[in-house]
Amino acid sequence: MPAPTTLAGSLGDYLRARRALVSPADAGLPPTGRRRVPGLRREEVAELVGLSTDYYVRLEQGRADRPSDEVLDALSRALRLGPAERAHLYDLARPPRRTAAGSQRTDVLRPALRSVVEAMPTTPAVIMNDRSDVLAWNRPAAALIADFPRLPPGERNMARRIFLDPHAREVHLDWEEAARTTVGILRMAAGRRPHDPGLVRLVGQLSLGSAEFRTLWAGHHVHEKSHGPKRFRHPLVGDVTLDYETFQAPGAAHHMLVVYTAPPGSPAEEALRFLDSFTADSFTT
Repeated sequence: MPAPTTLAGSLGDYLRARRALVSPADAGLPPTGRRRVPGLRREEVAELVGLSTDYYVRLEQGRADRPSDEVLDALSRALRLGPAERAHLYDLARPPRRTAAGSQRTDVLRPALRSVVEAMPTTPAVIMNDRSDVLAWNRPAAALIADFPRLPPGERNMARRIFLDPHAREVHLDWEEAARTTVGILRMAAGRRPHDPGLVRLVGQLSLGSAEFRTLWAGHHVHEKSHGPKRFRHPLVGDVTLDYETFQAPGAAHHMLVVYTAPPGSPAEEALRFLDSFTADSFTT
């Protein structure tokens, strides 16, 4: 009988989702004519990995013993997994035990970390956890992204703002990409801490409130926030394109410092300066 599915989904769920994304041509296999379903068949994955079809089927059904690192590495290669996807595969294959101690975590920031963010005078910066809760912010971030000081603590969450805020598509110009990566970050967190009560609650609320979230969650996409461009639309300054970089907070693996920068002399830099002058007298932490 299959193992019970957790918030993160089972290893079998993930294997099925990933093999559906790999064509025989991608895997270097000869064409076999018309197929009823996209992607690789179970026996093809087994062949690529060097397993018996029976053992691979048992893996997908949750009836196999704990797969070895060699098997997981071979699956990663056969399914063409990137670093984040490979890490998620290992998380699902090595699920943590459900204990009272294991479900506890703290999101209390060291005062010095909060001071680092607030000391950045001109560039938006936030500290988020892997549930997308915004734990700290500075004045430029509150002026551009969301009025965090005025939001109730439970609403200071970027996943909620992406999927449940009716104005999200107006603020986040690349909404589809933002939605996909946000779900991917939550999927990664679920693989590492499938019994985190705050994450369980968040995913449940997003699933009830957003059909788009339900569809993306079912796709098992995973993502680790790193760097790239980000486009915002603000009622005062219009469209603003920034670059973001993500840094892991020392001593808190699930805390991320995200800093948004504008090229010197760019329209985006001018927009940030205008917002800073406009909000200087009204900002409170």
